[in-house]
Amino acid sequence: MAIFNNRMAAAGFALATLMLSAIIPSQARAQTIDPAAVQILQRTMDYLASLQQFSVHTQNTVEEVLVSGQKIQFDYSNGLTVQRPNKLLAKRHGDIVDQSFSYDGKTLSLFNASHNYYASVAAPGSIEGMLDFARESLDLVAPASDLLYRNAFPLMMEHVHSAMIIGKAVIGGVKCDHLVFSRPDVDFQILVPEAGDPLPLKYVVTDRLHFGQPSTTVVMSNWNVAPKLTDSMFSFVPPKDATKTDFLRLDASSASAQ
Repeated sequence: MAIFNNRMAAAGFALATLMLSAIIPSQARAQTIDPAAVQILQRTMDYLASLQQFSVHTQNTVEEVLVSGQKIQFDYSNGLTVQRPNKLLAKRHGDIVDQSFSYDGKTLSLFNASHNYYASVAAPGSIEGMLDFARESLDLVAPASDLLYRNAFPLMMEHVHSAMIIGKAVIGGVKCDHLVFSRPDVDFQILVPEAGDPLPLKYVVTDRLHFGQPSTTVVMSNWNVAPKLTDSMFSFVPPKDATKTDFLRLDASSASAQ
């Protein structure tokens, strides 16, 4: 039975490869940079950067790779609200997280509802500075957070050696251009509506450097570019019975020396 299953798996892989080859033109599979793909990406990132505020719902799938090479997927939903230049709120619920992430321009707070504890720390005064600080000092990286930078386009295009338009795809009933980019460290895909505002509807990042090349997939919906916001929405007030803890700092030695 194991041999039969292995043969079936091999046949299935071969069929999938043939189907993919039929879908993707040979010229697209070459390692070239298509200016049309770059233009669409720039239009999307420039539009996002121009928004003073917005909210969006995302459905996220994160892959973990076991030592055996088997991939396990975890899912969670996220409600993201942004007010430039220095306010962000993310509420995440799912398999691996049940937490809120609040940033009011001065303080970054993380509240874990499952265990009823929170941590707060002083943070830089811009969304971009806060995201860098969270990644480099706290090891906190939110899926698709790179799309939030005002200078996202040049950052995403650094060291890109392949860019192509695979074709059309439909996400949530909306026809999109399917763009694929490759860098030495990551591959990423982004799907953008072919008509109307260029708000991305799907974003996939594949880590090329780590074992098993795990991917993170973010599907976006319910974009609102004019939400009604107040400053208090971004200020974290811990529940009375919540336990305060500290972030585990990657830069603990330098932080303690200050």
